[in-house]
Amino acid sequence: MLGSQLPLLMAMLLLGTAAKVLTVATRSEPGGLSRLGPAVLVPERVQGPALLVCAAGELVLAGGLLLTTHPLFRWGTVAFFALSTYVLLELRRRRPDAGCGCFGEVSSAPVGLRSIGRTVALTGMAAVSVWSPVPGWQAALAPSWLLVAGAAVLAALSPEIEELIDRVRYRAPCEQRPAPAESVTLSRLKASGTWRAHEGELASADPYDTWRELCWRFFAFRNHDDDDVVFAVYLSGRRPAVRMAVVSREDSGSLPEYTPVSA
Repeated sequence: MLGSQLPLLMAMLLLGTAAKVLTVATRSEPGGLSRLGPAVLVPERVQGPALLVCAAGELVLAGGLLLTTHPLFRWGTVAFFALSTYVLLELRRRRPDAGCGCFGEVSSAPVGLRSIGRTVALTGMAAVSVWSPVPGWQAALAPSWLLVAGAAVLAALSPEIEELIDRVRYRAPCEQRPAPAESVTLSRLKASGTWRAHEGELASADPYDTWRELCWRFFAFRNHDDDDVVFAVYLSGRRPAVRMAVVSREDSGSLPEYTPVSA
């Protein structure tokens, strides 16, 4: 039972490896990796190598879990997912527009609570599996209901599934897809916790301007100090990410560029 989650851990590590390598191999334009996971936190010239190093680490850990019971690989997996949780929290704080990059380009949606919850769950699964007396290949030959339950939890915490469904439907990346109607996106904004947290600061509940940039739709409002309050709503997913920034009157000429101040 202790090793029931080993097949899931190996599968997630191998999927992450393959997706990152494919993303680096197919991204030829400059800055193409600048919105993905660990690549966001390093200079542009080493963004590709950073993703490949991460992929290599995942591959080594997956191989160790598959073939051995050595604690180096077991504890290494715990450390990897715990570090991933920290990185995602940092991304959400420092670059709320960036995706986690967990599975390459398909993980380009802004980091949300689901992605963070997934790495927390994987950290817990890895910790429980440390004391398993069998290697991963043996655990895979004797699946249990815990494996099914773990898979269901990870599926529920994976926004990439929605992105893949959208790509099958539209066969285009987010920035090239038809956007939802403006009224639909505005309704999603007003249903968000970010809106509820700042609604009282606004002079009016109706935006005075709106525009689209890539995968985001922006709504501009005025607050009671006559500053611009700009909300950005991600255009993919049933529960899209929402970001907010305040632009003072002196800086209002810089719109639509903005610096996120809350999520």
